[in-house]
Amino acid sequence: MRILISVALFLSSATCFAQDPRLSPNAPEDKPVSVQTEGLSNFEAAIAPYVAQAKATYPQAKSKFLAGLPKGQSFFVTTQLRRNGLVEQVFVAVRSIDGDLISGRIWSDVQLVPGFKHGDAYRLPETEIIDWLITHPDGSEEGNVVGKFLDTYGGA
Repeated sequence: MRILISVALFLSSATCFAQDPRLSPNAPEDKPVSVQTEGLSNFEAAIAPYVAQAKATYPQAKSKFLAGLPKGQSFFVTTQLRRNGLVEQVFVAVRSIDGDLISGRIWSDVQLVPGFKHGDAYRLPETEIIDWLITHPDGSEEGNVVGKFLDTYGGA
């Protein structure tokens, strides 16, 4: 089994809709990381504190999204697609949040897990969030703590 980690450098029950997701031309380059099954537990242990930090700060990001992001900003969450024993970490461009259910579109080029592709509609409970990201038109970003760590991750 392999896991492919795609790192894109790329409240209430109300539903809120986002603009078309956009990444700035200045956004950092995507740097996929491949982890073999035998290195999975090391990988999960390595990202655990960053996942915990992302989950702890998610409610503030969710509040910003529900209040309405400024023009040119986009909200993404990171989750894992799972099928046939394969796991791939992807970005989901958030379209709406209704209670604890996130709806959006897969915003990564899916390379490993069959049956999913960039642009597919996708829904997930907030419990499946690994990370979150708010992009800004100038290429800066909020969140993405797991992604930033993975840029420096040396191996599984």
